Amino acid sequence: MKFEVTILGSSSATPIYTRHPTAQVLNIRERLFLIDCGEGTQMQMMRYKIKMQRISHIFISHLHGDHYLGLMGMISTMHLQGRINELHLYGQQDLMDVLEMQLRLSNTILRYNLIFHAVRHYVSSLIFEDEDILVRSIVLNHRIPCTGFLFREKQKPRKLLINKMQQYNIPFIYFNKIKNGEDYEDDYGNIIKNDELTVPSPPPRSYAFCSDTIYDENILNDVRAVDLLYHEATFLHDMEDRARATYHTTSLQAAELAKKAEVKKLLIGHFSARYKNLALLLDEAKSVFQNTELALEGLRFAV
Repeated sequence: MKFEVTILGSSSATPIYTRHPTAQVLNIRERLFLIDCGEGTQMQMMRYKIKMQRISHIFISHLHGDHYLGLMGMISTMHLQGRINELHLYGQQDLMDVLEMQLRLSNTILRYNLIFHAVRHYVSSLIFEDEDILVRSIVLNHRIPCTGFLFREKQKPRKLLINKMQQYNIPFIYFNKIKNGEDYEDDYGNIIKNDELTVPSPPPRSYAFCSDTIYDENILNDVRAVDLLYHEATFLHDMEDRARATYHTTSLQAAELAKKAEVKKLLIGHFSARYKNLALLLDEAKSVFQNTELALEGLRFAV
């Protein structure tokens, strides 16, 4: 089953010709989650053949323009195209204040229900849950309130070995208990161990999105051992002072955090427009954490 992130934008505050502001789409079992929505996100979705109306949950990290200024346009386009399915939006309360003002001044009454979920920027918390996944907020350290997001699959029950179930003539009513790890006792008191009747389901997959932030080890426990970590890397490390002053991270620091958190793979993005050759940032990160890739637009990273 698919667990894949598509990069729509990888630039920092100033877009350049080949790079757009931050936006990503996470596909979990053909359910699409939009993470941040910088300018041009709609055009990028068309370019990479992502159907906007399939998105039902949008997560916005903070209120710097390069992370949300495409949102009102997308909400409006969904309305103009006749959307009727509800749309869930996750962000800080000020975000909804901005949207409500724009809707009021344009005299727009949406055809669909826009459901806003306020995210507290000062504490990590569970903000979404269904039968398949959990989404938690991550407290980031930026110039203004900012949150990251951790997407994690729930552990699925064990898989039944149908040939064994038939061999022992186990009634259907016991299947769920066996899936949940219980042994089976037949009518004669014989115990058939669960390991003989089942195999483990694949381990749950995880993706952590860490938007704008200064280097901060306080997030280590939030992202520890995730399969895929996206972490901003705005500058090369020779500009560490500039990174600290603007509450951003260098590519070297992003790699150090990934290494300390023991993640499986690191994506770096949010590149300053000053860098035309992104290989410099990649090489710097790889000098610390080898399994690093650039979050280049149009690329898809599967877990």
